Amino acid sequence: MTTDSSTAIPSPADQSRALRDTLGQFATGVTVVTCRDAAGQPVGMTVNSFNSVSLDPPLVLWSVGRESLGYDAFTRGEHFAVHVLKADQQHISNLFAGRGADKFGQVHWRPGPDQVPLLDDCAAHFHCRLAQCIEGGDHTILLGEVLEFSASGGEPLVFHRGRYRALAGD
Repeated sequence: MTTDSSTAIPSPADQSRALRDTLGQFATGVTVVTCRDAAGQPVGMTVNSFNSVSLDPPLVLWSVGRESLGYDAFTRGEHFAVHVLKADQQHISNLFAGRGADKFGQVHWRPGPDQVPLLDDCAAHFHCRLAQCIEGGDHTILLGEVLEFSASGGEPLVFHRGRYRALAGD
């Protein structure tokens, strides 16, 4: 008996890929989240799961994979910063998405409040206190209370269907 491909049960790997492709239909901005680890070293990663939660109190969220190198630093630290990248900062997104490499040696940054690394020249940044960690499958959702923020503006770096994209003109 042959099975029509439309009725075949997809493998878990195929289902996972299909879900990822479907989720990729949602365009997101691109951020880099930074903090200090227990030894005081700067840690950072590219994140596109950033979202606002509340204005009163001011809360934001993002999620980190449990297998991520910076997982312990972000989930055990007291403070972090979220940097909204500009359209011309794809190289920063790629740098912080990778493993290894001296990421902070390749970008301009400064110690911000609570010594959290702040990247220079981003569209916006939010300095946050970790308010709560919420387990969610293979990720942990970090809820942060916004303590300080600033915006310099500019076109945002956008990610859609596995690629960086430009916004359509006004």
